[in-house]
Amino acid sequence: MGPVTTRRGLFFGRQAERRRVLPPGVTVESLTACTGCGRCVQHCPTHIVALMDERPTLDFSGGECTFCGDCARVCPEPVFTGQSMTRLAHVVAIGDGCLARNYVACQSCRDACPEQAIRFRPRAGGPFLPEVDADSCSGCGACIGTCPVAAIGVAEPLEEGVHA
Repeated sequence: MGPVTTRRGLFFGRQAERRRVLPPGVTVESLTACTGCGRCVQHCPTHIVALMDERPTLDFSGGECTFCGDCARVCPEPVFTGQSMTRLAHVVAIGDGCLARNYVACQSCRDACPEQAIRFRPRAGGPFLPEVDADSCSGCGACIGTCPVAAIGVAEPLEEGVHA
């Protein structure tokens, strides 16, 4: 699938590569059992589950995953394995477009993070710099939608067993 222009990306002249972010408890292997019924989409209380190519994916632009398990409870197929229902298989990464990295004071990602996984390190002559503590990050995406310049995205999936 090619680049997708988001509203925020259009404003800032960027395109986002659309990639699948698996819901909690879903693996690449278990995803093959999905029939594309859309029940997970209908029952997500934060409205972040969407279908991409008739399979569930998470879109954090408007919300975060609260790990409520509603998607898994309504799924009629063995898509949700039950493993890692409190953490996603990725962490977030803060890109170079970050306001603080460009000498504009902003800490909206830190304020939105329920895990307090984003901290700001002091630097001389400018605003504090954001750092993500990968061990604390659940991958919930709360920081992604709140970033005013879309500088936060999903990093590569973590290796299995890294976060038990």
